[in-house]
Amino acid sequence: MSENKYNTNLASEYYVISMLHRLGASAVLTVGNKKSVDILIFKNHDLIQIDVKGIAGKTLWPLDNFRGAVKNRFLILVSYLGKIKNHDLSPEVYIIRSDKVEKFIYKNPKGNRKGIQLSEMRKNGIKYRNAWHFFLN
Repeated sequence: MSENKYNTNLASEYYVISMLHRLGASAVLTVGNKKSVDILIFKNHDLIQIDVKGIAGKTLWPLDNFRGAVKNRFLILVSYLGKIKNHDLSPEVYIIRSDKVEKFIYKNPKGNRKGIQLSEMRKNGIKYRNAWHFFLN
């Protein structure tokens, strides 16, 4: 199996939905290849939207289609730390409310790419690491 972007993102979406179900969340995976909402959760009569970004390595989660702050929306970042084929290791995960994402966004010097760097999350976003508590019932 190749380690292309689609397979990494799909693996990440399934990892996240598995974790959500383990926490007792009523979560469903959305379908489609060009979508901005990957998972929906129904909690206390509210709809929570989740956008999952997965990377096989340790660099940058691309956010080219990130829409900005939306009520009840989260961004979940999944990194396999260069070891996506090692099934004994869990990925590094950061869970951020959409209104908190902007401060972590890196824009390249040309201005044509934006994303969040793993190093930035490790340095300034540690409180978001494994922040699954957002989805507890």
